[in-house]
Amino acid sequence: MTRLNVTWYHSAHRPRLPGMTFTTAFVTGATSGIGAAIARTLAADGLHVVVGGRDSARGSAVVDAIRAAGGKADFLAVDLGAAPGVLRTAVTEATELLGGRVDVLINSAGLYPVGPTEALADEDLDAMLAVNVRAPHVLVGALAPAMAERGSGAIVTIGSWMATLGGPFGALYSATKAADEQLTRSWAAEYGPRGVRVNAVAPGATATPGNEYAAEAVRAMAATTPAGVPLQPQDIADAVSFLVSDRARMVHGATFAVDGGITVARPA
Repeated sequence: MTRLNVTWYHSAHRPRLPGMTFTTAFVTGATSGIGAAIARTLAADGLHVVVGGRDSARGSAVVDAIRAAGGKADFLAVDLGAAPGVLRTAVTEATELLGGRVDVLINSAGLYPVGPTEALADEDLDAMLAVNVRAPHVLVGALAPAMAERGSGAIVTIGSWMATLGGPFGALYSATKAADEQLTRSWAAEYGPRGVRVNAVAPGATATPGNEYAAEAVRAMAATTPAGVPLQPQDIADAVSFLVSDRARMVHGATFAVDGGITVARPA
């Protein structure tokens, strides 16, 4: 099992974030990569985090690392591709683990099979729509009303740089992330007036365990950006930390491009 480095976010190094009034968070897809970095960071910010994911071994490792660093976390086994009723049950379980309320929801889970349209298997098509679009919709529908009733809450969905550009691969993946961005704008209009801030973060080419098999391609893609190197999961986690803090109190319906400049510029 991979041993997680926990020293960087120990409370001795990262005190509770100024302006962070929320105390609980449910993070999906939090057993690895970007989701795990978000879970660790929010825990370091002082939130009690429910680490949601399918792999109990990896989830337990994230929870153990957070606890070893002085944070508070629990693992919740949940398959985001499951039927809506199953997801609503997971929301109930997460709420109970967090003492009766979820202040922050992070929709980080996502599937990203990419390739030619004709090569996408039917089961991958269904799974991508379920995890990338249906699951966030169900979770927001289950959690946002209670946030709105309390008059406070924050929701962040992880999108992608591919949502804004046409490319010769990954058409459906790009479309699901474009859908997530539109859902973000609509939810901001729907729940923002009742105190719930809804935003998104769109990563660029990011080095994660999930795409380690294509590490060379990720590096090559990032080499043509202003940043010149791939993002790390922590880069996205830091943006999420800001968006759920009081410092982002006037940020509603935005998609933060944390992408090394891949969508806006190329070096000369």
